Amino acid sequence: MDLQLKGKRVLITGGSKGIGLACAEILAEEGCALHLAARGEAALSEAKGMLAARFGADVTIHPLDLSNGDQARALAERCADIDILINNAGAIPAGNIWEIEETRWREAWDLKVFGFINLCRAIYLSMKTRGSGVIINIIGAAGNKPSRDYIAGGAGNAALMALTRALGAKSLRDGIRVVGINPGFIITERLETQMRRRAETRFGDPGRWQEVIPKDPPPGEPRDIANMAAFLASNLGKYVTGTTITVDGGSTAD
Repeated sequence: MDLQLKGKRVLITGGSKGIGLACAEILAEEGCALHLAARGEAALSEAKGMLAARFGADVTIHPLDLSNGDQARALAERCADIDILINNAGAIPAGNIWEIEETRWREAWDLKVFGFINLCRAIYLSMKTRGSGVIINIIGAAGNKPSRDYIAGGAGNAALMALTRALGAKSLRDGIRVVGINPGFIITERLETQMRRRAETRFGDPGRWQEVIPKDPPPGEPRDIANMAAFLASNLGKYVTGTTITVDGGSTAD
């Protein structure tokens, strides 16, 4: 299906791997010009080369740390003309309230929670000036169903869901849509890290991580989330704003 996204300018944070890279692939197929931001320059360069080779994509990379507000604002200034923002960068550790020290908790929220907030704040104003734009926040299904053992992630995701609803509730008056996607378990490097921790707790052996991967439903693929992001970015989703769509195989509904 042609989503009529050809020529759209897109910024994807956390765009060098996992869900972010899958979004870049889908949107490159659609003919978008891409800006990819992440901490690792080598991974960004590799992603740029792959996207250019496979799709002939126009890709600009931005190696920086979005937990730093000044760097986030500088990125927003460099990408002020984008049509679509996909906030995706972030890695909040698992653990209960006693296991995650304040410093680590703040570091995680600086990247994901405040990283999303800072880019939403700056990019929204640029889009408002032009009277059009789409902001997609890729958050996490733990915001729907917070758990004791992923308390920093669940609380952070719930905050971003509230941000998305509040910002998107009246954004159509400015020609902008603000929507969220809550992925469930998705096959990424991050999932392996989480499962290794779970296997260490359960078996005392992180090498048995594949044994603790949920099977009902099984994990999804990054492209499952990317497909939803592309739909929401397109005009097919023109009446969707101020809400978050969960893509998790039904796991949080159980």
